[in-house]
Amino acid sequence: MSATEADVSSRRAETARWSVFFVFFINGFVFANWVPRVAEVRTRLAASEGEMGLALLGIAAGALVAMPLAGWLADRIGTRTVCLVAVTLLGLVLPLPGLAPSLPLLAAALVLFGMSSGALDVAMNVQGAEVEKRLGRPVFAGFHGGFSLGGLAGAAVAALAAGAGLPPSTQFLLVGPLAALCGFLACRPMLRRAARAGQEGFHPAALKGLGALSLIAFCCLLGEGVVADWSAILLADWRQAGPVTAGAAFALFSCTMAIGRLAGDRIIARLGAERVLAGGGALAASGLLLAAAIPSAAATVIGFGLVGAGLSCIFPLTLLLAAKAAGPSAGVAIAAVSTVGYFAFLGGPPGVGFLAELVTLPWALGLVGLLLASIPILRRRVA
Repeated sequence: MSATEADVSSRRAETARWSVFFVFFINGFVFANWVPRVAEVRTRLAASEGEMGLALLGIAAGALVAMPLAGWLADRIGTRTVCLVAVTLLGLVLPLPGLAPSLPLLAAALVLFGMSSGALDVAMNVQGAEVEKRLGRPVFAGFHGGFSLGGLAGAAVAALAAGAGLPPSTQFLLVGPLAALCGFLACRPMLRRAARAGQEGFHPAALKGLGALSLIAFCCLLGEGVVADWSAILLADWRQAGPVTAGAAFALFSCTMAIGRLAGDRIIARLGAERVLAGGGALAASGLLLAAAIPSAAATVIGFGLVGAGLSCIFPLTLLLAAKAAGPSAGVAIAAVSTVGYFAFLGGPPGVGFLAELVTLPWALGLVGLLLASIPILRRRVA
């Protein structure tokens, strides 16, 4: 490759970098527009908590079905095409849950929502791994920082819409098509990676590494899900904290997660992936054990903040290392690791609830903290 060709390739990769960052942002933005309005959708349909819980399983079902398919398609027709279709559908599907006139139709709408979000999640991560490979320097964690920023922005829009008295259906009708258009335009500068058939370049030794990476992703997203679902309850019921303090725990967790991901590329470049996995796992475990063991609201909030900082770069690293291990089959590898992690994120918190009935919530969270402590050990098994 001549110097001119190398320069052109570098400029294309840099443009694609910001394209991928913005697609990550849109994915987080759209999802965060939905989450704060769930209770109002439930009230409009007069659904019980159990009925709404079943309907919400549609998101998980759709994502778990779409992720492996998206990985297969990404390896064959290219990630840019999958991203174009998935991000457009994600925005166009967003209004459907707000307009659904019944619980069965709501569940169907959420299946479509989960499928488009899950497919986009896999495709944009594969594209991000390719961009980092072309640039030759760490940028992957920053993409996930874009997702976190999108989530914060989407939650703010949802809060403003609710404060202005806009019903969820109106908010979703305004946000969804705009997000679809912005996402479609953002995907256009992405790298046009040629489709590659078969498993060429996928070595048997990579299977051991992918198994360890899947376990790390499981532990990491279990920790994220537990903090999202149980941090406020721990503070309210076991630390006698008010609603402001209880909400501050997840807010601090989200902020340290976003900051860690935005700074993660520099940290990874300086320390290396192995040290970041080991140190992040140790920090997250320490934070969750602190939150669970010390009967102080302040210590609990600080502990959850440490969990966010520790976990911030771990899941992005598992996906990036999976893509590197699998070579041309990066889509399938990322889909596999993502599916395992997503299963833990959705199924873990209810499991912690059942465990808390037996041993109390602080002890249940402490056991999850011990599970996070296994990440530094598992990282040694990554090929």
